Amino acid sequence: MKVLIVYYSTYGNTYKMALEIAEGVKKVDGAEPIIRTVPELIPEKIINSREDMKRGRDLQKGVPLVTLDDFREAGAIAFGTPTRFGVVSAQLKNQIDRLSPLWQEGALEGKPAGIFVSTSTLHGGQEMTIFSLLPVLLHLGMIFVGVPYSVKNLFTTKGGGSPYGPGHIAGPDNLRELDEDEKAILRSFGKRLAEIGLKLKKS
Repeated sequence: MKVLIVYYSTYGNTYKMALEIAEGVKKVDGAEPIIRTVPELIPEKIINSREDMKRGRDLQKGVPLVTLDDFREAGAIAFGTPTRFGVVSAQLKNQIDRLSPLWQEGALEGKPAGIFVSTSTLHGGQEMTIFSLLPVLLHLGMIFVGVPYSVKNLFTTKGGGSPYGPGHIAGPDNLRELDEDEKAILRSFGKRLAEIGLKLKKS
């Protein structure tokens, strides 16, 4: 079963989160992580004028763009985004808006899905961003998957992560690396998403 991890990342932080989720998926026999990104909307001229954006772009050079078939073939899906004023990034939302054919087919109904987010600051809107995407999952007929408190790192994290989904605090310069609690939450989330996807597939 394929677990699609589809994300957008300006500076590379959400991409690094996707890699950790993939590691969690790999722990489940019969599950395969598929990492995909979405089209960039920031003009190339602006990206080339900023070293931090160029560094983020170059980090993700080999990641393919997601296709409708990637969504159709997935048994479970993780959506990743940085926050933009407390809601989903325009780039990921632009991709979601292209899912109408799958919505009309009911192709995503009954599939488990979760959301992971990255912010610059502790109170940058991680939970609000996840909530901003919940209506999308419900409209598509998907089953929302969060992170239960059996994942003990939720009690100790000083960075991101909540019952609603994994999170990362990148810092005002977007250079803060994932800490061990954030990584553990991301991997637990990937493993759980894969396990639930397999259970639903067998039922």
